[in-house]
Amino acid sequence: MVVRCFETLAWRRVWQEFRRACALALVALCPSAHAVDVGLAGVFPGKALLSIDGGAPRTVAVGATTGEGVKVLAVDSESATVESDGKKRILRVGQNVVSQPSAAGGGRAVLTADASGHFLTTGNINGTSVRFLVDTGATMISLGASDARRAGIDASKGQPAMATTANGQTRVSRVKLDTVRVGEIVQHGVDALVHQQDMPVVLLGMSFLNRLEMQRDGETMTLRKRY
Repeated sequence: MVVRCFETLAWRRVWQEFRRACALALVALCPSAHAVDVGLAGVFPGKALLSIDGGAPRTVAVGATTGEGVKVLAVDSESATVESDGKKRILRVGQNVVSQPSAAGGGRAVLTADASGHFLTTGNINGTSVRFLVDTGATMISLGASDARRAGIDASKGQPAMATTANGQTRVSRVKLDTVRVGEIVQHGVDALVHQQDMPVVLLGMSFLNRLEMQRDGETMTLRKRY
């Protein structure tokens, strides 16, 4: 009995060492964890449109977890709460519409259409955050009075003009914006029109877009800087 007992204990020790060695080998073979780059390209009822590690945007329902370990916790009209790498983050729409820089270094931005087919994104004018709506029918960038004030633009110093809108003719001031940024794309000295009334969004018109290459693929639009 004593001999059997020693033999059993010895075997258990051997077996434990074997299992420990296998576990260490498995850890060595597994790739190390890396931080996941998560961005919000859009929101829908109960769903978030996520771009992960620079990939194409994909719809993820609230409560679902992606293969990269990103879980959508909540969604509202302008943001989504996600959990990744063990941390909770609140992302606003348009915060991650930017892909990796192009090889040529020109920069690009990837936008996703909303439920109505409009391309909206968050960018900035003169360093101030604004909400843009891509409008190829607008000759220039057009912004409302409150957005102009927030961006430090004095419309009274602009050139008076008349603009045609869906509601008819309206008085505007033509100004030049110091900087306009959408994603990685930055332009300087961009012509714009400031309206006397507020506007729900800033129209991203051709004074900005005509310097870009625009490519649409379904619900995705890619903007690339040409010069």
